[in-house]
Amino acid sequence: MSSTKYGQFAFALLRGFLAFAFLTTFASATFAQSGSFNVPNNATPKSFGGGWECNRGFRSIGNGCEAVVIPRNAFDTGRSYGSGWECRRGFKETKGSCVPIAVPANAFLNGSGDDWKCERGYRQEERACVPIKVPRNGFLTDTTYAKGWECERGFRDDGESCSALNVPRNEYLTSTGDRWKCNRGFRENGNACEVVKVPANGYFVDVSYGVGWKCNRGYRASGEKCVTFQVPENAHLDYTGNAWECDRPYHKIGQSCVISR
Repeated sequence: MSSTKYGQFAFALLRGFLAFAFLTTFASATFAQSGSFNVPNNATPKSFGGGWECNRGFRSIGNGCEAVVIPRNAFDTGRSYGSGWECRRGFKETKGSCVPIAVPANAFLNGSGDDWKCERGYRQEERACVPIKVPRNGFLTDTTYAKGWECERGFRDDGESCSALNVPRNEYLTSTGDRWKCNRGFRENGNACEVVKVPANGYFVDVSYGVGWKCNRGYRASGEKCVTFQVPENAHLDYTGNAWECDRPYHKIGQSCVISR
């Protein structure tokens, strides 16, 4: 076969293959549109992904689209699923209808408009807003749970009232304002702050236990004094400063440092 005849044969074969592919694709598309599913009334084929979706004002029920019946005081959500509607602000759904929300005195609708909240200075009790009774030397808080009030700084909550703190000298109020602590150099003794007597060669420690002071390095506590710490020969103070240990190569025997033989 000549090259010319062979080229003509190949071209004819390619043209036939393309025609077959086109007819196959067209038939498949036609079957997909008409045979794979039927678009129900009040619906539109989807632009992508196949299938269909209900038109606005209708919602999907089984294999069809049912008209959305919007009750009074409601609006169309534009969604084809669910009920297709929601109640307007100030109304709530009850058995397929939108009924007004009963807002009691001294209350207001919340941000979403589907419930109510009490105004500042009131608290909810069942379906009403009752006044919060703030005692003298107290103030309203930002919450309506619990009591809804706290005592001013320098006063303590005694249940239904705020009583003044009995603040001794040499003290300061804590950050909460309802307790006190002694100034540095003093410690609590009952309802008073007494000075911590630090002996010579000692220093103050801010703790609530013990005597409130410790001895400097090289001294030890003896009663209410700090006395010199006796370090034996061939020894030195340890890291604590109130005990000793032997120099190398000496070893501790009793209160002395000796070389073992």
